[in-house]
Amino acid sequence: MARTKEFDPDTALQSALELFWRRGYEATSMSDLVEHLGIGRASLYATFGSKHELYLKALDRYDRAGLPPIVRELSQPGPALPAVRAVVRRYATEAADDQLRLNGCLVTNTAAELAPHDPAAARRVERNWDQLETVLHSALVRAQAQDELPADRDPLTLARMLLVLMQGLRVVGKASADPARVRDAAEQALALLD
Repeated sequence: MARTKEFDPDTALQSALELFWRRGYEATSMSDLVEHLGIGRASLYATFGSKHELYLKALDRYDRAGLPPIVRELSQPGPALPAVRAVVRRYATEAADDQLRLNGCLVTNTAAELAPHDPAAARRVERNWDQLETVLHSALVRAQAQDELPADRDPLTLARMLLVLMQGLRVVGKASADPARVRDAAEQALALLD
C-alpha cells in the first residue's frame, strides 16, 4: 500500500500563504497549491479543507503575524505620536519599495479581491481593520493626553483617516512605480497631526 507523504501543516500553511499573497486567490488553483506545496491533493483537502478554507486559514495566519508588532510599537510607554508617525512612514516605505510593493498587503488584497462578495473574507478584513483602528486610536488618545496632539483634534477620526491612508498606500504602491506618490501622501496626512 502506498504511503501518503508526510508534511508539516504549519510549513505548508506558510507556503500557501506566500503563494496566495503573491498571486491572489482567484489566480491560484488547487493544482498550483498541490505543486507549490508538494502535497497530494487528497492530503491537502484532508488537512485544510477546500481552497477557500485554506485561504482563510492563511489570511488568519497573516493577521496573527502582522498585527502584534504594530500593537507593540504603538503601545510602548513614552511619547505616542512619534510611534504613530513611524508606523505610517513604514507603510509608505514598504509601499514604495520595489521588492515589497508588488505583493502589497494580504488583508488589503483580500479586501479588493474577495470582501465584496465573500462574507467570511470580509469579516476577517473588518476584524483586522478594527484592530488597527483601535490601536491607532489608543495611541492618538495617549498622544493627546501627553500634549503631543492638539486638543482640537479628534483621535478617532484621525485614526480612521490613518487606517484608510495606510490601506490606500498599499493599493497605490502595488500599482504605481512612483515612490514619491505614496511618500508625499503619507507626509501630507501626517501634517494633520501637527
